Amino acid sequence: MTAGPTTRPAHPLRRALTLWGTVIAAMWLVLLADLVTPVALTQYGIVPRQADGILPGFIAAPFLHGGTGHLISNMVPLAVLGTVAALRDWRAFWVAMGVIVIVSDLGVWLTSPPGSVTVGASGIVFGLFGYLLGRGVFVRSLGDIAIGVLLILVYGSMVWGIFPSQPQISWQGHLFGFLGGLAAAFALGRGNRPTPGPETPKFG
Repeated sequence: MTAGPTTRPAHPLRRALTLWGTVIAAMWLVLLADLVTPVALTQYGIVPRQADGILPGFIAAPFLHGGTGHLISNMVPLAVLGTVAALRDWRAFWVAMGVIVIVSDLGVWLTSPPGSVTVGASGIVFGLFGYLLGRGVFVRSLGDIAIGVLLILVYGSMVWGIFPSQPQISWQGHLFGFLGGLAAAFALGRGNRPTPGPETPKFG
């Protein structure tokens, strides 16, 4: 009996780049649709404390942006941080993404001012930033610690984004995304720590 051809798994870097390339391309297509259609698609973002639009808003908000400048400002750190997170641990990355999106969107929905509509992927960006920093603290591998130090050097100023600054910037999304990333790193890091062996008895 002749075995069929085996499918080689995708290279981790190519897999991560394909994922984020597809996501960012979808964001640009949504922005283009928003620019050419008479209906403002940004109205489908997260509207605080309105239950009827909670699910569509949670799904659509990260793909909606207020213009090309808004999308460009999110695109580069999203691609960089997202690719690094996917390369560190592919399965843990998906769990972390789920936690980040839920915590960030729910925090925005609960705490944003009435009448506001929040759109953009910055909550995910801050969540990935918190997740990668948290891996350095909670997973405690040399590689994750080195990545955390590098992130502080390159993106450390992002931390100021979790505090209120400009009225049109959703610091709530930044804050809760960051907290969601830390929470995911903590939960996943506990499972990745090596189990200590039995203690060696000591005699006095």
